[in-house]
Order: sequence, then C-alpha cells, then structure tokens
Amino acid sequence: MNKSLFRYIWRHSKRDQLLIFAVVIASLPLYYISLDLPRKIVNEAIQGRAFENGQMTATFLDLSISWPKWLGGGSTDIVPGFQVGRLELLYGLSTLFLFFVLVNGFIKYWINVAKGALGERMMRRLRFELFASSLRFTPEALKNVRSAEAATIIKDEVEPIGGFIGDAYIQPMMLGTQAATALIFILVQSIWLGLLAGAVVGVQFLIIPRMRRELLRLGRLRQIASRRFAGRVSEVIDGMEAVQVHDTGTWERAEIGGRLHELFDIRFKIYKRKFIVKFLNNLLAQMTPFFFYAVGGYFALSGKLDIGQLVAVIAAYRELPPPLKELIDWDQQRLDVQVKYDQVVAYFSPERLVSGDDEEADSPDEPIMGAVEVSGLEVLEAHGTPIIAGSSFALTLPTRLGILSDGSAAAGLLARILARRGDDHSGEIKLNGTDYQALPRAVVGRRIAYAGTDAVLFPGTLRDNMLYGLRQRQISPVEPDEAERLRISEASRTGNPTETISADWVDLERSGYKDVAELDEALIDLLKRLGLEEDVYRYGLSGMIDPERQPALAERIVEARERLHAKLQDEGKADLVERFDPACYNIQATLVENLLFGVPTAKGLTGRAIVEDDAFRSVLDEAKLTDDLVAMGANIAETMTDIFRGLPSGHPLFDQFSFVHADELGEFEEIVKRSRVKGRGGLTRDDRLRLLALPLAYVEPRHRLGLLDDAMRARLLEARGALREALEKREEPGVEFYDPERVNTAAPVRDNLLFGRVNDSVAAAREQVREMGARVVQEMELSTEIERVGLDHQVGPAGRLLSPTQRASVNLIRCVVKRPDLLVVDGAFAPFGEKRIESLIRFLAEATEGRTLVVVLPNDHHVALFEKVIRFEDRRAILEDAPASPVLDDPDEVVEATPDEVAARENEGDEAAPGAGDDTIPGAEAEAEAAASDAPNPDRAEADPARIPTKIAAE
Repeated sequence: MNKSLFRYIWRHSKRDQLLIFAVVIASLPLYYISLDLPRKIVNEAIQGRAFENGQMTATFLDLSISWPKWLGGGSTDIVPGFQVGRLELLYGLSTLFLFFVLVNGFIKYWINVAKGALGERMMRRLRFELFASSLRFTPEALKNVRSAEAATIIKDEVEPIGGFIGDAYIQPMMLGTQAATALIFILVQSIWLGLLAGAVVGVQFLIIPRMRRELLRLGRLRQIASRRFAGRVSEVIDGMEAVQVHDTGTWERAEIGGRLHELFDIRFKIYKRKFIVKFLNNLLAQMTPFFFYAVGGYFALSGKLDIGQLVAVIAAYRELPPPLKELIDWDQQRLDVQVKYDQVVAYFSPERLVSGDDEEADSPDEPIMGAVEVSGLEVLEAHGTPIIAGSSFALTLPTRLGILSDGSAAAGLLARILARRGDDHSGEIKLNGTDYQALPRAVVGRRIAYAGTDAVLFPGTLRDNMLYGLRQRQISPVEPDEAERLRISEASRTGNPTETISADWVDLERSGYKDVAELDEALIDLLKRLGLEEDVYRYGLSGMIDPERQPALAERIVEARERLHAKLQDEGKADLVERFDPACYNIQATLVENLLFGVPTAKGLTGRAIVEDDAFRSVLDEAKLTDDLVAMGANIAETMTDIFRGLPSGHPLFDQFSFVHADELGEFEEIVKRSRVKGRGGLTRDDRLRLLALPLAYVEPRHRLGLLDDAMRARLLEARGALREALEKREEPGVEFYDPERVNTAAPVRDNLLFGRVNDSVAAAREQVREMGARVVQEMELSTEIERVGLDHQVGPAGRLLSPTQRASVNLIRCVVKRPDLLVVDGAFAPFGEKRIESLIRFLAEATEGRTLVVVLPNDHHVALFEKVIRFEDRRAILEDAPASPVLDDPDEVVEATPDEVAARENEGDEAAPGAGDDTIPGAEAEAEAAASDAPNPDRAEADPARIPTKIAAE
C-alpha cells in the first residue's frame, strides 16, 4: 500500500475523479447565473428599470454580463432574448431562477452520488487489501496481533477513511470553485464588500485550522485507546473460562472501568475543544452580514450601490459560508484521516508480512521431496539466549521423522521451521540445493500441512472444516446471471476477487476421489478411525435431510419408518410410540405440536412467539379456544408459582415443568395476583398473550395437571385443520407439515424415522425404541447415509460445539485429506491422551505412506515407529536413525479411552446437537454395540490398515 493517502486515492480512482471534475467545472456558469438572477428580478422586474422611459416591453432571456466600472464597464451579450411585459418578465425571471435552482440541485445530487459511489468502491478496495495483507502476517507477527484489533481496524477505523476518499479531491475543488464564484460575484457587484467578505474568509482559514490541531492530537489518542480497549475486551472474552474459574470478574471490571475512564476523559476534551472551534467559526460567519447591512446599506443610500445589487450580494454571501465551513471541515478531516491511514499502514507494514502475493498461485508446483540440508540453524529467544544452537543435519524426503522434545521449546520451534511456520532464525535450509525459505506461499500451502496444539476451526460444518485444505482455488466456473455479472464488474473495478464461493472449490483431483459421495465416505471412514463413529452417527440423527443432495435417504427413511412401526407391532410393543396421525391428537406431543402438526420453519411460529401470529390467534378465536387456553395458562401459572416458590433456579423441577423460567416466576406471580383481583377480563393484552403461551408446551402424560380432556382434544384437532388452511394461504406457510408418505425436511432424521413420540409412561420405553431403531438402520444399511448427514453438523465459533478431542481429530483429518508432501504434527496429540499416541502415529504413517511425516514427541516411548529421530543435546539438534522397531501388537487389540475423555465427548456431543431432543433417539448406542464385533472402534483400538482410504494412503 502507498504510504501517501492522496497518491493511493489518485492511483485507483483517477478516471472517476476526472469525470466528476468535468461536471463540477461545467456547473459553474449555471451557478453564477443563479446568483445573478435575484439582482435582475429586483432591479428590472420589481423596480421596473427594464421599463424606464415609457417602454411597455422589455427583453427577456437576454443573457449578458455587465462589467463594473473598475473593469472597464459595459456589458457582453450572449443571447439577444425576446420582448415581454412587466408581469411576464417577473414570472419569467422567477421561473428561470427556479429552473437553475433545480438544475444546480440535480448537479449537486449527481456529484454527491458519484462521490459516495467512489468512496464506497475505494473503501471496499482498501478493506480487501487490508484483509489480504492480514492473510500474509508472518508467524512472528501473529504472536503480537490481536484478532479484535485487526478486525477493528478493517471494519471501523477504515470507515472514516472511506468516507473521506470520495471527498479527497472533489470536495475542495467543488467547494473552492463555488466559494470563489460567490466571492467573484460579490466583487463584481462591489469591490469593497467583496474585499470585506474576503477578509473574513481569510481570518477563518487562519484561526480555525490552528485551533483544530489539538483536536488531531486528541483524536490520535482516542483511536489508540479505543483499539487497546477492543483488544482487552477480546482478551477477556477469550479467557472467560479463567476469569470464571478464579472469580476475577471484579478485578476485570475495575480494569475495564479504568480504560473507559481514560476514553471518557479524552472524548470529553475533544467535545469541549470541538464546540469552542464551532462557536468561533459561527461567530465569524454571522458577523459578515452585519457589515454587509451596515456598509452595503450606506453605499445604497449614497447611491454607490443599487438595491438589487445589495440584495444579490447578501443572497450570494448566504452561499459563501457553507462551502467555506465545509472546506475547513475538509481540511480537519484530511489531517485526521491521514493520521488514521498512517497508523493503518504501519499496522500492516511490509516488515510484518510474508513477501509475495496471490500471483504465486500460478508458480511451479514442485513436490517437496529429495535432499534437505540444514546448516548452522540457530533460534534465539527474546533476550538473546539460544533455544536451538548452531545445528546442522541432512536427511532425504520422504521419511518418517520424530523430533524428541528435551522439555524446552526447541522441538516445537524446529517443527514449525520445517513446516514453514517460523522465519525468525538464522542459518540455511536447502531443498535439493534451493533455498527452502524461498518456496512460494502457494506451494507451501499446497504441499505442507501443519497440525499444532490449537486446532483452528471455522464456523461451519464438519465437512467444511475437514475439506478446508482443498479449497485453495475455484475449480469450476458459474454461469453468471445479471446480478452475478454486476458483482463481477464491481469486483474488477475495486480490485476484489471475481471468484464466487457459490462455485465448486473442493479440489477432488488433489483429494484423489472421483466425486463428492466417495469423498464423503472417506471422511466418515477417517472419523471412525479416530474414534468419532458414534459422534458422527449421533450428529446425523440430529441433522436434517436434504432431498436434493440425498434423494435415496429421503426415500428410504420413509420405508425405514414403516419397518420400525411394523416391528414394534409384530413384537407387541406398539404402545412404546404414539405415531403422528393427521386424524388423531398425539397425547405424547405438546399442545402446539398437535395444533401445527408440523415443524415451524419461520421464527414467528417458534416457541412463545407463535401467540403473536395473527393467523394463529384468529384460528383460536374462531374455534373459541382463546379464553379456554388463557384459563389453562392461568391454572398452570398458579400451579407453577406454588410449586417453585422458594426453590433455587437450578432445581430439577424446572426441567420437568418447563413452562416457566426461574427468572419469570415473579412476573407470573404478579399476573396471577391481577387475575385474582380483577378477574380474567381485567388482564392486559400482554398478560393474556403470556398466559396463552404457557399451555402450548403442555403434555398431559408428562405434566399430569389434568387440564386436557377428550372434548378439548377434539376441539384442538378441529382447529388443526383450520390453522393449516390459514397458513397455506400465505406465500410462505412457515410450517413443514407432517406427511406419513414423505420425509419432513425441517425435522431431524430421528423424528423422520420415528414419526411420533415415545410413550414415557412405559418403563424403559426410550431404551427399547433406541434398540429397535438401531436394528432397523442396520438391516437397511442406512448408517453411512445417516453419518453423511452428520457431516453437516455445525461446529460453532472456533469449533466450540466440539470437544477438544473432536477438534483435534477434525484438524488431523483436514491435514490428511489434503495429501501433503510434508505433514508436521506438533502437539496435536495432546487431547487424545498418552495411551492413544501410538495408534495415532500408525494412522498418520499409513495415511502419509510415500510422503513425509514429522511428529514432535514428548518422550521416547514411540521413537521406534519412525525411521529417523532428532534429539537435542546442549541445544543442538542431532539426527540419528531410529531404534529397530519392536514386534507390533495386534492391530485389533482394544485400547480403552480414558473415562474423562469419554465423559467429555458425551457432554460436548449433547451440547453440539441443538436440534436433538429426548423424544426420539433411535439407535446410536445400540447400533454401536451391535457393530462392535464386526468393526474395531478406533477410539479404543489401534489403527486398522484396512480401514485407511486407499487413495489417501498413497499416490
């Protein structure tokens, strides 16, 4: 980026700037005419000077310029015009004045729109360039970069720069020419009034900018303080677990309060200074009319200035202060924005960025194989103490290399250097005689994978994160429509990428698979190898079916549904599940589920918000159910307040009776009191709606308050049909209705399979249903299809909906699927525990067969699994052959996961399935038990080579 803001703007917007310049220059004559017309209206039409000496007509539309005596006098005719009467002249000149006002207004509108578009395009370019620069931060720079600071700079601090960009050249020219035109017009009318106006303008330009210098200094302090404040807030949020564990919230609040006081102090000083400047500026602007009235009036009385000229001068001066004020503001903004721009450029300085750009994507893609020579490698800590002292060694790739840690940071630093994740070292590294550090970024990204201690996941699905390494370029073009062509055009004008993420980005050729289905099967297989078979299956049960992507599953799930209910019937267990029936009320489902008989797809029909829906309330009113449901809600509220009074918020009863949250108890107590005192008719509309919402979650067998009888169920069933008709009249009904003959795309797989609700009044009903569901899924071989749905499970921000083991597994799979020439693993095994390291190393060794695997080892327990080992002695790296490999254990031997790991996975899994309820969970545990004898569980067993996808294993 150019260090000069104005050069940066001119370089990228020269054509647009010149076009607007031309329009501004062309508008000046029209602006001058609009200033001169008031003089003509007063002198010629109103005072009648055009009709002196008995003339009955006057010339209209004779465009001419009258010169003052000090410029030689006389006039210059431009258009001769035509003859009109006095009234016609008045109306004609007034209409002409209105015309030029409208024309000038339209020109200003066009100029402002053009400036705004120019500014937005330049801001889009600037933001993109800054984001592109952030992708090139060196690993060393990333240690000192706070994500919140970088985001604040790109989002907020660039905003005023973008707002100024459109005004950078155009504003001073437009305002300056307007002010000069008005001043010249005043000088033409009276040289003394013109000089007086010029003197006031000069004083404004001398005093106001000097007073605003302090504002600039304070503005810089505010920007730095705001950036640090945002960074500190981000640190506290990221470290919230430590804050809560150690109960240091009071200390953090005090620290943030101090920062807010610092910000307040700076901002208050800015406000005081700003309004002093504004007061002086307004004072000078308002003093000039006083001189005009006094001095101009004297000239008019003495005959040196006629009334029309005085009126025109005063009108022209009204046009002078606004552009002058805006020019002064522009100068202030220029200085302020230049400071912000300088700070932004310094933050993204070239010293902090990796050299090169995206053009490296077309660089030669040579495999990272052959001879590697390391000479005099040395890494120093911040105080100059060597962590790795002059080390030299040579090895040939591909190989399996273990780096044995000596307890210091040396092993991890060496691994990062080999993975090109660290440049802060001295010495040379050669790959086949060429500088290893000079490898283009694009080649490094394609050929090297690094799995560190912290697994970096992005919001999205499991599949998205595992395939992230294959999304380095757009694979296939998209046929653009009109909107897409407009986007591409704007992207080209602003230096943004023309690629679209709606296209196909997954590089199947690099992955070694022929289609997405085969790749999905490989991902599922890899997840199973890492012990996530049950997890991905459970996620699949909680996921939604997309008939377009999985038409076979959409068809077969209906068949599986029928088979499940047939099995329940055949085994005399039909009472375990009450099936959804369009003609029957399902007593195991909630009241609102029975009314909708489907799954809401619109937020307005979800939860308590449904009572605000007009169609819903009108159907209840027509069915005369509103008052009955409000009465039911009042009974529930009274019962709940009696039951929960005095209980802590975490009491189990709140989970059983999920009508009222603990925080709402006081509010419902007040509603109950009002209902007792005033009766139901005295309740407010809000009270009635809140009571109406309570019984919607009511399930008679579960809550057992005796509020639903057969008559009420019949009335609700009748209202179901009316509600469906009302909703289907809308363009978007907002509900995916249940249909026994087809899949419900808004319901999870488990609900589509069960198509009903479990009867909780039967002992062990859920366990029996799970077992039966698992058998059906296994018989119909639907496990893989369900697991494919599980690949669409959302991982949450930074993967927080997954456990540490799951995040580490996804990170390893991302590296394996990419098929790198060099895979470096540094601390990625930590979440798995010591017992599973050997199976993980075997898994990665098989997955990278024919390529290079580098693993940082915490101890020497597993060095025999490698071909070469690097040890550290006196801070020097020493390369040696690994000891002979012992006789390997049976690969099918089960290695139990630790109890803590199992518990963590189960807890995280429950949190990670927001759509999963307790009603229908057919088969995860039972299926896993049924399949245990046929397939080893990688979470507990060593790697099974047969389970490695062959196209990942070797090329």
